[in-house]
Amino acid sequence: RGTALQPLFKMSYYCSKVGHPCPRQPYKRGSFCAFLPDNKKGLKTAKLLKKAFECGLTFQIKSCNGDERVTWGLIPHKTSWDGGKARNGYPDAQYLCEVSTVL
Repeated sequence: RGTALQPLFKMSYYCSKVGHPCPRQPYKRGSFCAFLPDNKKGLKTAKLLKKAFECGLTFQIKSCNGDERVTWGLIPHKTSWDGGKARNGYPDAQYLCEVSTVL
């Protein structure tokens, strides 16, 4: 197994914006970790994911038991370095191609 890039997103206490389910309401924070291979395609994907994050596409707000929470959005992320595609991990030979298509 090679080395991995590990993007880490920390969402602090935050108020949602207009267009979210409950505008200007606070929601719970979270830490989100994703993995990319440390190679040319992985670095290219990291740049695309950064751009998606800056555009507000990486996360979404969902209601869970009356609380608003930050969750992953529709862009697929590998949240584990192993476990295969079924567990959002590697190996997954098609992941970089699939996420690049989404982005």
